[in-house]
Amino acid sequence: MPQQINLYVDDLRDCPEGFILARTYEEAIAIIESQDVNILTLDHDLGEDEHGHELPNGYDLVKYFCEYGLKVDKIYLHTDNPVGRANMYETLLAAQRRGFIHEDIEIYYYPITKNVYSGN
Repeated sequence: MPQQINLYVDDLRDCPEGFILARTYEEAIAIIESQDVNILTLDHDLGEDEHGHELPNGYDLVKYFCEYGLKVDKIYLHTDNPVGRANMYETLLAAQRRGFIHEDIEIYYYPITKNVYSGN
């Protein structure tokens, strides 16, 4: 069985010990689709492009995850955006109820790690 990884999706915060970091929506999808992920922890806001337009965010990632029935063991939401957190959480639960994602994925409204931003 392949070794499981833990994935931390965030554009600014420091990556916690024991996690692999994805700074963008695209990086996160590539990792989830190619690795066996135990813990996925999500930020909502994933930055802006050079023109100030919002890049695909954690909610976009949740929608993709649900649409394609991706699999991880546990999902935590570490975002400080309360509306984004609620949207991601409710979408995941609804997708699980409807059978779009595995029923055994554990979904948590809160973070598993402390948010740290050192600016590095």
